[in-house]
Amino acid sequence: MSGIYIHIPFCKQACSYCDFHFTTSMKYVDEMTDAICQEITKKKNRITDQVGTIYFGGGTPSVLPNKHFEKIFNTINRHFSVAQDAEITIEANPDDLDAKRISEMKQLPVNRFSIGIQSFFEEDLIWMNRAHNVNEAENCIKRSQDAGFENLSIDLIYGYPLLTDSKWLRNINQAVSFEIPHISAYSMTVEPRTALASAIKKGKQVPINDEQSAAQFISLIEKLAESGYQHYEISNFSKPGQHAVHNTNYWRGVPYLGIGPSAHGFDGQTRYLNIANNAAYLSKLEAGQLAETIEELSLYDRFNEYIMTSLRTMWGTELQKLELDFGKLFLADTLKNIQPFIARNWLINKDGYLILTMDGKLFADYIASELFLSEDEHR
Repeated sequence: MSGIYIHIPFCKQACSYCDFHFTTSMKYVDEMTDAICQEITKKKNRITDQVGTIYFGGGTPSVLPNKHFEKIFNTINRHFSVAQDAEITIEANPDDLDAKRISEMKQLPVNRFSIGIQSFFEEDLIWMNRAHNVNEAENCIKRSQDAGFENLSIDLIYGYPLLTDSKWLRNINQAVSFEIPHISAYSMTVEPRTALASAIKKGKQVPINDEQSAAQFISLIEKLAESGYQHYEISNFSKPGQHAVHNTNYWRGVPYLGIGPSAHGFDGQTRYLNIANNAAYLSKLEAGQLAETIEELSLYDRFNEYIMTSLRTMWGTELQKLELDFGKLFLADTLKNIQPFIARNWLINKDGYLILTMDGKLFADYIASELFLSEDEHR
């Protein structure tokens, strides 16, 4: 089954490290909702099977009033067949999930929250310029569970200067104590054009320490394994059988629509990239046009993407698929290129699947890039 991703480009305030597309102004929320609905309508023929997942990302979708969600859901249901057991996720910030808002969310067909906790320490949240505090972080999880939202995911961040190893373990333990089924954890990265990047450049913040990030990543893996979580993707951990369906489909190459400014879509052969500019997006849709560029993926693009996404998961890269989907030459080159990583015990060949070892997970992006192939290599 296919998926639908909808980008809601609104936030209350800008986090210091964030480079996602958003605005802190809600001035054009009505127009944006109308444009999103128009885009859904225009793309109604791009999905012919049932919709198995719907994911509202951002930005901060939880700032969107219910009437706008209702309009979007009505548009989706008018044009697509949505499976009865579809996973429907909304990304939310803790400060939005008070009792009133959660009660409103119960009126929507939403069955999963992805909550941006990031840390359970007040000074860390202030350093990140998060809009919520520690009490809101803890209470929103309890409130959501009490209201029947048991399918929860929370985000945590590690590898930043304020986070000592002992604080990181306390963050992990606190997350585990809530008995939530899914935890996503990301190493702090310094993206260009963010407040954090500017502060580091001016010497107001110390640079990110890669050794600290690596050590905290390893402690995360070990601690969550002890608590019964599967490390099913580099940044994602879940109780058995409770993986995020929507994101897992990304890594497995399942087609999905990308709706909203900056959203990406994929149909198996082609990637569709929406413009990351609210005014330009609205202008295009108001003129009856799609605000997208189309990227036709070559055989090499699709091979490299499969390597990158599959290698990040616990299921690994299937060698038989490489031969069937891309050809014997791709398989032969891959078998040759993996040898240095197998020798270092960063990669294993387990029953025809290439799987990262614990050490290999520290170098996942590097290993994948070394396995990439280009047309020049096959001339």
